[in-house]
Amino acid sequence: MARWGLYPFVLVVTFALDHLFRVLGAGPWISAYAAVVIGALWLISWLERCFPHRREWRAAAPESRTDLQFLILVATLLPMALALGVAALSSQLIPSWLPWSSNLWPRMLTPWQQVLLMLVLADVPRYWLHRLCHEWPSLWRLHAIHHAVRKLNVLNTSRFHPLETSLQFLCDTAPFILLGVSAEVLSLYFVLHASKGFLQHSNLDVRLGLANRLISGPELHRLHHSLDPTQSRSNFGNKLSIWDLIWGTYLDPANQSVTALGIEEEALPFTSEATHWYGALVSRRERLARPIRAS
Repeated sequence: MARWGLYPFVLVVTFALDHLFRVLGAGPWISAYAAVVIGALWLISWLERCFPHRREWRAAAPESRTDLQFLILVATLLPMALALGVAALSSQLIPSWLPWSSNLWPRMLTPWQQVLLMLVLADVPRYWLHRLCHEWPSLWRLHAIHHAVRKLNVLNTSRFHPLETSLQFLCDTAPFILLGVSAEVLSLYFVLHASKGFLQHSNLDVRLGLANRLISGPELHRLHHSLDPTQSRSNFGNKLSIWDLIWGTYLDPANQSVTALGIEEEALPFTSEATHWYGALVSRRERLARPIRAS
């Protein structure tokens, strides 16, 4: 039964923590970040150890150090900087450019209704960005960094090139900042976005059953990270899998098994590993332990 209840249980606990911090008087962003950090630590330190999908997918010390650098630099500090920049643009320029923009967002809806609307609206461009990252060579050179991992766990969720992280931000956060969505709603969406991302990448032995046709969870995402291209060219949905059903890229995990993860080509974009920033982040010890074969 634990395999069927773990996924919703983690989401409920994370949002409960966020609500608790807000009740105690913390601001929306402090509450959101605190809840997500605690939820991620809980996943890493206990749940992935107690209910692992594969024990060999636990991160080793060199990998963990690299993953933490990506988590801090690419997944935390970069989006913060981008959000501040877009917010500044919105406050200074948008009122004169689009005086009617403040009327575009349905603020009469409850915060949770707005979050659900954001979820649906943002997930369509994220689906197509993700799919194009696999179909356009220039974008694949960025996205390949994420697919270079040979195991999936919460810690390596954030292994993305900063340019791709910036493109993701333009799809699923920047438009809502420009529309003037409130900090309360944006922070709730952040809790959903971050906790969903950690769960999707987690090494948890969970089962979603028919919910896989709505939610893009770890069962679908493992197939997407498969070394087998007949599996990896599927399940592009970020939070929802309904787009894969609509556009014909859904692969049902019921009759599938993943034997190996990763890619068969060099993952570093644009320049050599010796000089590229990514090569500096990934330690020599890790590269030697987990080589990526060149095509």
